[in-house]
Amino acid sequence: MLEPEDAMKWRALRPDEFAFDFREGDEIVRFAQANRMKVRGHCLVWGRDNPAWLTQNRFAARQLSRLLHEHIVRVMKHYQNQVFAWDVVNEAVDENGNLRDSVWYNEPGIGFAGKGTAYIEKVFRWAHQADPHALLFYNEAEGEGLNRKSDAIYAMVKDFKRRRVPIDGVGLQMHIPILDVDIPAIAANIARLTALGLQVHITEIDVALPLRTPGSVRSEDLICQADVYRGIVRACLNSPKCTAIQTWGFTDKYSWIGSHSHHTRGAALLFDQAYQPKAAYRAVLEELSAGNPSRVDH
Repeated sequence: MLEPEDAMKWRALRPDEFAFDFREGDEIVRFAQANRMKVRGHCLVWGRDNPAWLTQNRFAARQLSRLLHEHIVRVMKHYQNQVFAWDVVNEAVDENGNLRDSVWYNEPGIGFAGKGTAYIEKVFRWAHQADPHALLFYNEAEGEGLNRKSDAIYAMVKDFKRRRVPIDGVGLQMHIPILDVDIPAIAANIARLTALGLQVHITEIDVALPLRTPGSVRSEDLICQADVYRGIVRACLNSPKCTAIQTWGFTDKYSWIGSHSHHTRGAALLFDQAYQPKAAYRAVLEELSAGNPSRVDH
């Protein structure tokens, strides 16, 4: 499975109001098809990585609604039968479980400012109309365990399922910044989400380590990192409706963690900067192979 980091976000796909540029996204799709890989789409609606023409032009809510609806339809139609699942809405909830301020929600929003999750519901309905066969996910960071954010997400998707809002799953990003990870809480969160009839995808996992010097980590941290990966994979495999596990990149050489942390953290992925498999890679492979062989595609 392959997913673009940036090539299907607004800034890449829509450089100005009147033009779409699908070249980067199309290149990813071609590579995936040539290598028998599925493609996850990321992402249709996010409060960040939007082009300046969109965020600085002071559109009215009605204009924004038209632009967003047009964007969802054009993008999903363009990738119909090529992208099997979409992160429809990305990171809309803050750490306290409240909706984040954003151009789509309330600055000025698409007409549902102050009405809770109504704007999220609207875009899921638009997405389903645009491509009824695509799986539709809400994707979130730092909501993998049990906390106020994950409680708010659970309440939202439970309400959506009850009212038949077309949502198929929740994406748990799992950018893990520490090695002391509460794996049982992650397993419990996966279990309660899938009990609603939703799929769970682990969409962006990486486990960052402190760097002693640029590119240098302690060997014991690599062992602990492998245990974290192992625990998360096991938590997913123990739930039949946890149906995908995806790292955010595959080699430490190009991971976003270094620049994001000002190079104080890194070595977060399964392959090191020389493309060599790490202890975490072996832990993931062992867990997939031993945990539920019938579900593993080698």
